[in-house]
Amino acid sequence: MDERLERLRALREEAAAGGGPKRVQRQHDRGKLTARERIEYFLDEDSFNEFDQFRTHRSTNFGMEERKLLTDGVVTGYGTVDGRKVFVFAHDFTIFAGSLGEVFAEKICKVMEHAERVGAPVIGLNDSGGARIQEGVVSLGGFTDIFHRNQRLSGVVPQISAIMGPCAGGATYSPSITDFVFMVEDTSHMFITGPDVIETVTGEQVTQKELGGAGTHANTTGVAHFTAPDDHAVLDGIRRLLSYLPQNNLEDPPRIEPTEPTDTDIPEIREIVPAEPRKPYDVHAVIEAVIDGEAFMEVNEGYAANVIVGFARLDGRSVGVVANNPRVNAGTLTVDASMKTARFVRVCDAFNIPILTFVDVPGYMPGTEQEHDGIIRHGAKLLYAYSEASVPLLTVITRKAYGGAYCVMASKHLGADVNYAFPTAEIAVMGPQGAVNILYRDELERADDPEARRDRLVEEYREEFANPYTAADRGFIDAVIDPAATRRKLVQDLEMLVSKRENAPQRKHGNIPL
Repeated sequence: MDERLERLRALREEAAAGGGPKRVQRQHDRGKLTARERIEYFLDEDSFNEFDQFRTHRSTNFGMEERKLLTDGVVTGYGTVDGRKVFVFAHDFTIFAGSLGEVFAEKICKVMEHAERVGAPVIGLNDSGGARIQEGVVSLGGFTDIFHRNQRLSGVVPQISAIMGPCAGGATYSPSITDFVFMVEDTSHMFITGPDVIETVTGEQVTQKELGGAGTHANTTGVAHFTAPDDHAVLDGIRRLLSYLPQNNLEDPPRIEPTEPTDTDIPEIREIVPAEPRKPYDVHAVIEAVIDGEAFMEVNEGYAANVIVGFARLDGRSVGVVANNPRVNAGTLTVDASMKTARFVRVCDAFNIPILTFVDVPGYMPGTEQEHDGIIRHGAKLLYAYSEASVPLLTVITRKAYGGAYCVMASKHLGADVNYAFPTAEIAVMGPQGAVNILYRDELERADDPEARRDRLVEEYREEFANPYTAADRGFIDAVIDPAATRRKLVQDLEMLVSKRENAPQRKHGNIPL
């Protein structure tokens, strides 16, 4: 027995050594942690239970039978984060550059299948050279097996990906299916085809960072939901994100003991939103005033910043927040903003997270570029997402809500449960200026002083039509409220909606305009 235990100990040490001291040092020299260091830092202390530690590849091609290393380049298992179970896999770049082969894929699939059975999140720490060329089409099959399980788990358990090194070709598809993507600044990149191939095919010269670095995917493509300066900060971010999410789609997110009073007014909100309809303001200030005291966790912060989305707590309950941002493109809806918001709304709905929407939107961004980029189709995604959502929907119109954008932004007509408006709200088919130009065109042409007459007509239109009271009279707005009472009212309504249930028609799935 002693000899067998000694052998077991030796094998465990061999597996823990990864690709050996030199390759581990090379990983550190690049500013990266190893796979095991990442898992150890991420999970609660001594909570990791490893699967398949002693597995090796089966390939006999290109001399691979002489190069067998335990774990085959991926560390898999489960543990806890803040006492809650999670499943995790981490590519080990020190072994075959973290490239994926048959056994590598089988290990990841096993973790995902366990997560589906027991209903717990899956965290993927990606640092891979891509498909293992020596294993040929078997590697492609392994990637596809993972993609299929990503689809099966989508909307069932949270799936979170961290890009902590290279991620190219087919390897990019799995993270892109998952719910959230984190990237490490300077040391990670994602692209389908690399700079060398692009230069060969198109003649275009581009660096890896420009093509698929964290900044590119955070600010231009929207693929990266979060970025952070190093491995530790990314792993801290994932732990924080998990605190807002349930274990699976059949559970509610965890509620914490609220630290903020819920029955007092917040008069400073009255000063945040200007009465002037075109004056910009920072909607972050409204969000921070309403939510619990901890910081707002913004998602896709650098992408399509005319709409803000993210997670917060209200009376200790997790909520998803959506808000038009008047400081960027006047808070208009664009192609990118519509897709960003629609995706966030659907994630919240999949995981039972109520959605709080702050509306200050003059409409969709006009122009041929937006029209030709498909604003009709992409704008419809946002409409579809809100209309499909069955979680509690709470909406506050702070100022403008014009035209189709009023309809789309969680209006009562799409199924929102509670809709409020500030006294500053203007709810109309279009802004007063545009309406007057159409309705009084002939009169303005005959006027001795067209500008003065237009100004008077605009004020009359705003007073009579562009106000919240017509909508309130129709029941489209449940109440016009003092901004200072916003937090108190929303807390009460969220408590009222905790037991919300909806009976949707039976169907295989809807046909969102992808």
